[in-house]
Amino acid sequence: MFKKVLIANRGEIAVRIIRACRELGIATVAVYSQADANSLHVSLADEAYCIGPAQSAKSYLHIPALISVALTSGADAIHPGYGFLSERADFVEICDQHRIKFIGPSADAMMKMGDKATARATMESSGVPITPGLGIVQDTETIRAFVKKVGYPIIIKATAGGGGKGMRIVRTDEELDDAFNLCRSEAQNAFANGDVYVEKFIENPRHIEVQILADSYGNVIHLGERDCSIQRRNQKLLEEAPSIAITDEIRKQMGTAAVNAAKAIGYEGTGTLEFLLDETDKKNKKFYFMEMNTRVQVEHCVTEMISNVDIVKEQIRVAQGEKLSYKQEDVKLMGHAIECRINAEDYEKCFMPSPGQIEGYIAPGGFGTRVDSHVYTGYTIPPYYDSLVGKVICWGRNREEARKRMLRALNDYIITGVKTTIGFHKKILKNSNFISGDLNTSFIETNFPEVLIKK
Repeated sequence: MFKKVLIANRGEIAVRIIRACRELGIATVAVYSQADANSLHVSLADEAYCIGPAQSAKSYLHIPALISVALTSGADAIHPGYGFLSERADFVEICDQHRIKFIGPSADAMMKMGDKATARATMESSGVPITPGLGIVQDTETIRAFVKKVGYPIIIKATAGGGGKGMRIVRTDEELDDAFNLCRSEAQNAFANGDVYVEKFIENPRHIEVQILADSYGNVIHLGERDCSIQRRNQKLLEEAPSIAITDEIRKQMGTAAVNAAKAIGYEGTGTLEFLLDETDKKNKKFYFMEMNTRVQVEHCVTEMISNVDIVKEQIRVAQGEKLSYKQEDVKLMGHAIECRINAEDYEKCFMPSPGQIEGYIAPGGFGTRVDSHVYTGYTIPPYYDSLVGKVICWGRNREEARKRMLRALNDYIITGVKTTIGFHKKILKNSNFISGDLNTSFIETNFPEVLIKK
């Protein structure tokens, strides 16, 4: 059993992990930048240490400072949350060298799946469907030769990417050189790795994720799928589980593919296999592997709501060397859940960040309603990090009940002093295409083009 866990993160996910540890009887250590001195995770943890200035590179990404705090505090494990160092294999190796357990997969498994180009090759060898594509490319001539075979559009992606960074869709030969150079430059700046790979771009697919859990004894289960199609610039806004586009047969195929992929690399912990669902032929839908996230994800909550499985606690238990608490036949998915990510952004001004002090804060509650957040009245949202204020997750016996409950919850959610995306989520939930389930990754561009125009 872990005696003490250091949470190498901030915000709502740090709070989420602290609460899971507390239920497991594990002491917690928070780390924070100077900008986060008044953040909720600092006051909730048993111990808290400042590790540097506001800049992430000098605080949350500063490995020597994190290891120093872990050793000083006597932490025997580190939970990385999501983002920051959560998918850095070198951080896993450094933790191992200092005999600190990294709560997540091994460095080897992370390298196989965390690097997107390598993950494609691994999936292909495991028999998982992948879109036509190229591995890491160093020049546009190689891409042009590929395009002659598959045609435009294509998508260029950072192999170390995430969050929509280092990604460009290319529709014509004239766009290729600039897109290639921009992707490499953005990837280098964001991930310190400028490598990119190429895939044939599938127009207007659904973005479907399968949640898996795995222990160190070879046991792997999946907890069904999430539909994460509603995105802006490749960043998710709203997620729901299960997907109404998935038949029982496709669900079984996706789940089996995800489990087999995790087994193939000896995966341990929680992870997500992301797929594109091509609905061009409604009677013969096809899915393709996109990437694997080797960490807990922002949207894990919707899966918890329909599976009644605490993913974070299970992740910690597995890291302690325990077997999974569940077998596949134990997993019973019930009802429908929707998650809305509430950001401190002005959606009427092209989602311009809106940092500042929260003057008033009242979170919604009631049956089937959950809020994961780290803010409170008087808290100042700093301008240095992701603008996520919190996540509202609502469960219903069916999708329509979940939708109506979410609308009620958002009407109850009061945040003053900063602009938020609450109003935009209400618009989505009232949209006729959303209500009917007519969704794909172009939903925002198609239904709300006005919010993408800078004013």
